[in-house]
Amino acid sequence: MADKLQVSAPSEKTPAQTPPPVQQVKYPRLQPRQYASIPSEEFIAERVNDAIAWYDKSADKNKKLYLRTRAATVIGGALVPVLVNIKLPYVDVVTTLISLMVVLLVSLESVYHFREQWTNYRGTEQNLRHEYFLFTSKGGIYANKDKGDAYQYFVERTEELISSENASTLKTMTSLSEAKPEMKNRLMGKK
Repeated sequence: MADKLQVSAPSEKTPAQTPPPVQQVKYPRLQPRQYASIPSEEFIAERVNDAIAWYDKSADKNKKLYLRTRAATVIGGALVPVLVNIKLPYVDVVTTLISLMVVLLVSLESVYHFREQWTNYRGTEQNLRHEYFLFTSKGGIYANKDKGDAYQYFVERTEELISSENASTLKTMTSLSEAKPEMKNRLMGKK
């Protein structure tokens, strides 16, 4: 059957048949490297520093989002009972809008888990720094290891910390959707 396939001569493509241009990747591609070719200085510069910077920035962002949404819900929740008792024009509309804002912010927090993300990212960032200083000072678990074994263990510990945080984030973000049916029912008020 393969020998019966005919190869047709390339035809001129019309504009409708022209494939779309390939989009460039917006993040740096990994460099081709040989097996075991990354010295500790490069690993720290490229992997550890980048990870620490990313976790630090993400922790700050999630902390700000958590504190802002939390403050807004607390203030809104305190204002609604007061506004309900005030008899002025349009206060009922303002009260309704504030109540809606509180519900929306609480709902967003339950979807995005800003607090959990903040603590996960900050913890990972601090653990990476801790591991870096133990490694570079030949302290703790690195004290009795030779340079090669210490570096290999440092790489493994660094990747394990990053992997653990990724798993924790995934678990946090999918916790309610993956909960057991009886837990979902209990959380939703069903019997």
